Amino acid sequence: MNRRLWAGPTLAIVLGLAAWWMWFGDKPSPALKSAAAQIAPLKAAPQLPGRTYLDPQQLRQAYGSGDLDRPIKSLIAIDRTLQHGEYRWDDKGVPAGPTWIRVDLKSQILSVFRAGHEVGTAVILYGAQSKQTPPGKYPIMAKARVHRSSIYDADMPFTLRLTGDGISIHASNVRWGAATHGCIGVPPDFAEKLFDTVSINDDVVVLNKTRTAGAGANS
Repeated sequence: MNRRLWAGPTLAIVLGLAAWWMWFGDKPSPALKSAAAQIAPLKAAPQLPGRTYLDPQQLRQAYGSGDLDRPIKSLIAIDRTLQHGEYRWDDKGVPAGPTWIRVDLKSQILSVFRAGHEVGTAVILYGAQSKQTPPGKYPIMAKARVHRSSIYDADMPFTLRLTGDGISIHASNVRWGAATHGCIGVPPDFAEKLFDTVSINDDVVVLNKTRTAGAGANS
């Protein structure tokens, strides 16, 4: 399923299969066994239209490769690769539930999940070589619908602050060749939807698997 720019998270899952077999083979780790226990109930869950579902085996492999750290029930079905500035949002039929954000710097894709279902995905900007976006797991520390950076003298609407030194997700002019000072830039309309969906302390998982830093002007 070649869904998005640089293939997106689904391709990352597929690429992780080989790594999973190399490291785990026929002897699942305790973490993998725990993941299997969480995934088992998902198979019988009712499916929503217009979505892509991963089977339990694919999910276990994604856990083993490190592409996922929690169950995912479905992804938004996308029939073509998304380009810079594009996004998809579809929360129709998705129930209330825990919300978290997955950022794949190599694939240049952000996905937001609610109750295990992907409700939004967008092509992003990330930090250039001089100021790279740090991978890791972060709680959303603060939200600001209107914010202006005092350091860079630039507007950063719909800011979701992740670190004490100012690394954030915020609205940006997402275009080819551009980069940020370490923040994660998303299209403005998507940024507003994301801002209204997430809450303080929701998790943001930032992955960076063997990517090379993007080139271009700061945004």
